[in-house]
Amino acid sequence: MSDPIPGAKAHIDAARAQAAVIDDIPADTALLPIDRVGVIGAGTMGGGITMNFLTAGIPVTIVEMTQEALDRGVATMRRNYENTVKRGKLDAALAEAAMARLTPTLDFAALGDADLVIEAVYESMDVKKEVFGRLDKVAKPGAILASNTSYLDIDAIGACTSRPEAVLGTHFFSPANVMKLLEVVRGKATGKAQLATVMALSVKIGKVPVVSGVCHGFIGNRMLSPRQAQAHALIMEGANYWDVDEALLEFGFPMGPWQMADLAGVDIGWHRDPTRIETLRDALCAVGRWGQKTKKGFYDYDDSRNRTPSEEVKAIIAEFAAKEGKLQRVIGKDEIRERLLYPMINEGALILDEGIAQRAGDIDTVWLNGYGWPAWTGGPMFWADHVGLKVIADALAGYGLPVAPLLQRKADAGETFA
Repeated sequence: MSDPIPGAKAHIDAARAQAAVIDDIPADTALLPIDRVGVIGAGTMGGGITMNFLTAGIPVTIVEMTQEALDRGVATMRRNYENTVKRGKLDAALAEAAMARLTPTLDFAALGDADLVIEAVYESMDVKKEVFGRLDKVAKPGAILASNTSYLDIDAIGACTSRPEAVLGTHFFSPANVMKLLEVVRGKATGKAQLATVMALSVKIGKVPVVSGVCHGFIGNRMLSPRQAQAHALIMEGANYWDVDEALLEFGFPMGPWQMADLAGVDIGWHRDPTRIETLRDALCAVGRWGQKTKKGFYDYDDSRNRTPSEEVKAIIAEFAAKEGKLQRVIGKDEIRERLLYPMINEGALILDEGIAQRAGDIDTVWLNGYGWPAWTGGPMFWADHVGLKVIADALAGYGLPVAPLLQRKADAGETFA
């Protein structure tokens, strides 16, 4: 953690205000009325998304496939409200009023009353396409149809309907009733009124909305990918995985990539066959190291969730490195930090060049509000300007990593992202 970069606080406030402005949509665009919201799926995400609207005074119809799943989802929402009341963050009468606005049902056709329907089902393109095909038949004319997807192509989802102009992405962050960021994903056919309506509604439910274009992972998760790739490369080359985490903790992140994997669950997306070991993750899962929930992932955990590095994991990593023929060396903290963070800046430059984000400040707003990027820096792109784009471009080239054309152009011209 360092002293705040001069101007960081002012930049954060200005960037957040600017993120609500969509360059090609007039400020006086007529918004669509949203008097009732529909949510498909009462799991962790669906329930959290629903609570945002209930708390803001907007009635919600929530649909599930089985009574058991519906009851479980409603019970979780009620428990969340009760805990908020216990902590003194919400009046008991207001919590009751919020729950009274909820209509739980197994009847998919009940979504026909909703002005906005948000799908929060399993992250599978086939499943989402099927849901939107059904939704197109029951949703009323003029309703906005949104997908809570973290990665998937909104254009492909919209193409399953007769009204692609009504379709957009609403990428909520977990827990959805707590996290502030909302990536609003604009498809190539998304209507201006629909986009402007969802942006305004996002603020009403207490979110910080940022518009993203369509690409794999949108703004935040797309920038996370090269960091994860380098985190893996570093431990294959000899860096201790706990040193990789420590480099980000010292920078000011709440956790590092391997801690994050343990918290989310190392087994997420695992094929469940312990005899099929093709990746480091497969090897960890095969010996039951699924993360915090099994008290062992990359780290070993005690009953209070305190972590300690694992000799077993160290041996598994060494075995994989040997299999890949990687020479082992001592890697210093400066190199670790640069190889984790500089590729993210590079990806941010690509995102800007492709028009996925409107401005560098939008990228900063995403990372500050959704991913725990430390506020003292003003966000990744503001921090990059402070470090110097030539410093970053030269370092990337020195590590044999790609340099985005926009980053190189700005570095050569002595320019900044701001």
